[in-house]
Amino acid sequence: MNYRIPVGDWVSTGLDWFNDTFDWLLSLITTVIKFLVDGLSDALIAVPYPVLILALALVAWLLRSWQLAVGTAITMLLIVFMGQWENAMLTLSLTLIAALVAIVIAVPVGILAARNDTFSAAIRPILDFMQTMPAMVYLIPAVVFFGIGFVPGVFATVLFSLPPGVRFTELGIRGVDSEVVEAGHAFGSTPGKILRGIQLPLAMPTILAGINQVIMLALSMAVVAGMAGADGLGKQVVSAISTMNIGQGVEAGLSVVFLAVFLDRVTAALGEPKSFKDSALSLLRERSRARAQQGTAVPG
Repeated sequence: MNYRIPVGDWVSTGLDWFNDTFDWLLSLITTVIKFLVDGLSDALIAVPYPVLILALALVAWLLRSWQLAVGTAITMLLIVFMGQWENAMLTLSLTLIAALVAIVIAVPVGILAARNDTFSAAIRPILDFMQTMPAMVYLIPAVVFFGIGFVPGVFATVLFSLPPGVRFTELGIRGVDSEVVEAGHAFGSTPGKILRGIQLPLAMPTILAGINQVIMLALSMAVVAGMAGADGLGKQVVSAISTMNIGQGVEAGLSVVFLAVFLDRVTAALGEPKSFKDSALSLLRERSRARAQQGTAVPG
């Protein structure tokens, strides 16, 4: 059977048409992404690494525990002594900017999906498609639109990490007790006030869990983006594979793992801050509560 449906040719033609028609938009996106990523990476690299490591360790202690703070300091120092600090900061910049863009898009879309069943049914197959598509395939349109460099890496990372943010936001809002929402309506609250005052606060742990997944997927895709020429740890991994440099590959891979563990633990702690009794925030809350109880105690 010689007949075939030229789906690939149609897609290629469509991408070329989009590239030619919206060249001005792609140029604007390129300029904005370059400004954001270059600015953040330059800022991170400009800070002396002992100061930045101390700041990261303090964040880990503030939100999670002193154990994570110690682990963060040790692993970040290992990245420095393996000679991967600058590459790690480039990867961290790409990950954070891509995750931020994905969150800005995903949360409103998830809110709309939670409030509109028709819209939810329409985007569900699109999200399924985006989540099942192999990660490296996203690099094809990214390179067609933006050429080689970290801009296609950010674009592909946003597409790859977007679906969990939408799904978790919708799940969190739909999971809010309907009786609480009905009570808000009974008191005359508008839908906007109910969303801001009831649904979003109650759904926040689930939404933050989705943000955690967005960040982790963004980091994994930031490494794959090295194939598109994005500087950072991903490029080091690709270079190590092409030259069979085992040492370089291990060092870059370990640096990715250390960043992933830090980001995962810190963002997970944001969703359930009261669950971590060893965090500095929990200790401060306990001391504040104890002082308040002492101040209200009646002398015997």
